[in-house]
Amino acid sequence: MSVLAVSITTVALAEIGDKTQLLSLLLASRYRKPVPIILAIFFATIANHALAAWLGVVVADYLTPEVLKWVLVVSFVAMAGWILIPDKLDDEETLSNRGPFIASFIAFFVAEIGDKTQVATTMLGANYHDALVWVILGTTIGMLLANVPVVLIGKLSAERMPLGAIRKITACLFLILAVGAALGL
Repeated sequence: MSVLAVSITTVALAEIGDKTQLLSLLLASRYRKPVPIILAIFFATIANHALAAWLGVVVADYLTPEVLKWVLVVSFVAMAGWILIPDKLDDEETLSNRGPFIASFIAFFVAEIGDKTQVATTMLGANYHDALVWVILGTTIGMLLANVPVVLIGKLSAERMPLGAIRKITACLFLILAVGAALGL
């Protein structure tokens, strides 16, 4: 599988039911202006994931390719478990009154710090340090694939989505990615 495809798949799956999807819902229902919110998600993700992937490259300088392979396998298995734990937004969280783009950019950038998609991006950057641009592009596309529909659908999607079942299916898909990474596919 190509670096781009692995990066897109990893982040799109990790993002399902994540707090940034909940944040997308909150922003969409508050501002009802999808274009600035989507642009903010794009730019915040590029900035955040570029830093995360770069950190992965720094880590890769100290680890052998065999160790990196197993770090990726373990991170996929850990991601499968992490996916099963529902995220929630703090009800007390306040958003900026500076408009949908600025509020969305700041909220998304901060929400991604230490998030499973940022951790996944760091691991992908470490494993594919020779294709860093593809990792950043792929993780950004994955983020957009998971969040743009939520922004467009808005609040209605949260009430109708069976998130428990979706999390279980997503966890299984991460286990498949782990097996694929272990086998070198």
